[in-house]
Amino acid sequence: MDTLTFEGRVVVVTGAGNGIGRAYAHEFARRGAKVVVNDLGGSVEGQGNDGAVADAVVAEIVGANGTAIANYDSVIDGDKVVASAIREWGRVDILLNNAGIAYMTRMGDMTEERWKTMLSVHLDGSYACTYAAWSHMMEQKFGRILFTSSPFGLHACPGFSHYAAAKAAVLGLMKAVALEGRGQNINANAVAPYSLSRMTGGTNEEQATSAIGPRYLAQLAIWLSHEETTETGGVFELGGGFIHRVRNELSAGLHLPDEQHTAENIAAGQDTLNDFTSSTHPPLGDFNTIGRAVFGEEHFDLIEN
Repeated sequence: MDTLTFEGRVVVVTGAGNGIGRAYAHEFARRGAKVVVNDLGGSVEGQGNDGAVADAVVAEIVGANGTAIANYDSVIDGDKVVASAIREWGRVDILLNNAGIAYMTRMGDMTEERWKTMLSVHLDGSYACTYAAWSHMMEQKFGRILFTSSPFGLHACPGFSHYAAAKAAVLGLMKAVALEGRGQNINANAVAPYSLSRMTGGTNEEQATSAIGPRYLAQLAIWLSHEETTETGGVFELGGGFIHRVRNELSAGLHLPDEQHTAENIAAGQDTLNDFTSSTHPPLGDFNTIGRAVFGEEHFDLIEN
C-alpha cells in the first residue's frame, strides 16, 4: 500500500504536550501535516498552566523539519483552539480530541466540583473543539475527527465513576457526529487506548520504550484520519500492538406481551435473556430495533422514505 501522507492538511491535536497527544503530533508532522500542538500545560488533575509544555513539542517537530505551532488554550474554549489553525493556515482538516485529566474519586467521596470538572474537560472540551471545527469542515466538504474514550468508558473501573461517565458520553457524541457527517465527507471515530500516558505516570522517554507506549496508538489515528479512509462511527480499543473493534450487541431477548409481562416471568426467563447465541448487532444510527419488532418493518420503511 502507498504511504499515507498528509501534505497540505492541517491537524489540531489537543493535549499534545505529552504522552499520546505528543505521539500523534509527531507522527502527523512526520507525514507532512501542519500541526497545532494544543496544551494548556496543566497538571493531571487539571490545575495550573504552562506554555512551555506545548512549546517543547513544537520545537521537537520543527527541529525534525516539520511544521507546527503552539496553542495554550483550554479545550473548553474550543473556538480559540481552532482559531489558531485558521489564523495560521486558513483551514482545519483533522481534529484529534485527546486532551484529558484523571484522578481517582470513589462515589462516597465525590464532590460536585470534581464531577463537573471531569466531564467538562472530556465531554464539553470534545464538544467545544468539534463545534468550532464543524463549520470549516462542512464548507471544505472534508473533515476527520478522532474522539478519545477509554477502557474505563467501555468497561468501567471502581473509583473512577466520573471518568468512566465522561468517557462513555464521548462515545455517544462521536456516534451522533459521525451520522451528521455522512454525505459531507466528515468522518468521526473513537479510540479507547490502553497505554501509558502522562496520566498513568512515567516520562516521555519511559513511555516511548514501554510495551504499551503511545507509539502503538498513532498509526491507527493516521489511518482513520486519512482522506482515503471511509471508516466512520467506529470504536476501537487498542494498545501494545493490539487493535480491537468494539460493537453493540443485543441478545435474542425476551418477548413478554400483555399479561405475560411480569417480573416473575422475567426472572424465569433469565437464561433466555442472557443468551447471545442468536444475537444481533445494530449498525450505527439504528435505534428502532424494538420499534420494528412492535410495529413491523413496513412501518419504518414508510417513515424512512
